[in-house]
Amino acid sequence: MTTRTIPFAERADDAVHGHWLLARLGKRVLRPGGLELSRTLLAAARIGGTDVIELAPGLGRTAAEILELWPRSYRGVDSDPVAARATEEVVAPLGTVTTADASQTGLPDADADVVIGEAMLTMQGEGAKAAIVTEAVRLLRPGGRYAIHELALAPDSVPDRVKTDIRKELARSIRVNARPLTSAEWQELLTAHGLVVDRVETAPMALLDPRRIVADEGWLGALRFGGNLLLHRDARARVKRMRATFTRHREHLRGIAIVAHKPQDQPSAG
Repeated sequence: MTTRTIPFAERADDAVHGHWLLARLGKRVLRPGGLELSRTLLAAARIGGTDVIELAPGLGRTAAEILELWPRSYRGVDSDPVAARATEEVVAPLGTVTTADASQTGLPDADADVVIGEAMLTMQGEGAKAAIVTEAVRLLRPGGRYAIHELALAPDSVPDRVKTDIRKELARSIRVNARPLTSAEWQELLTAHGLVVDRVETAPMALLDPRRIVADEGWLGALRFGGNLLLHRDARARVKRMRATFTRHREHLRGIAIVAHKPQDQPSAG
């Protein structure tokens, strides 16, 4: 049975997923480590002259950054047709976007030098995480690079009860069953699929801090976002709850960027 994806614009402020709510309010950078960590990730992925596939590009903010690094080709894959159309408007005519699940893209084996995914594995359960990484490995040519930017728990020794508390609070505030991992767990997820981790970078998780908003969106974007918050009471209440959750768990939340490569002798099927 096929489940219809309801465009985020049709959902009420109190029901829409947190990242779509922020997008509706005018926030364009929706990554836990901010624009700076995204740019660090893309630089480490060595995109120039390569064939790039981006999984779940959302509204195309990272896609625009990718194109500025002059890849040979760009393809996006998003399960939400609204997001797919939004990204296609950003990348056309230099790239294409298809509507498909990140775990079953329908693209050929060994079709990319770089596969990129930002802030999407965090939103998946254990099985879905594994399926998406398996697909990324299948898409990569030998020597190709998988670059991810996700939400991490810190330190690696954080107690299980704290992990559970954070996940429950995130689910209540952002309306998604987010399951962030520690740095060690994120790396283990990749190495378990035969990848070799090359670089790990972290940054504070300060998505809704005023200074980060200005850094990510610029002054005009920050003013637009703030103005929309003032105009929409229900959305403002949701954003306040989200920020309170992030602030309460500040010491245990990080943005993490990891670049790993597929060994030359690993088969395309992963």
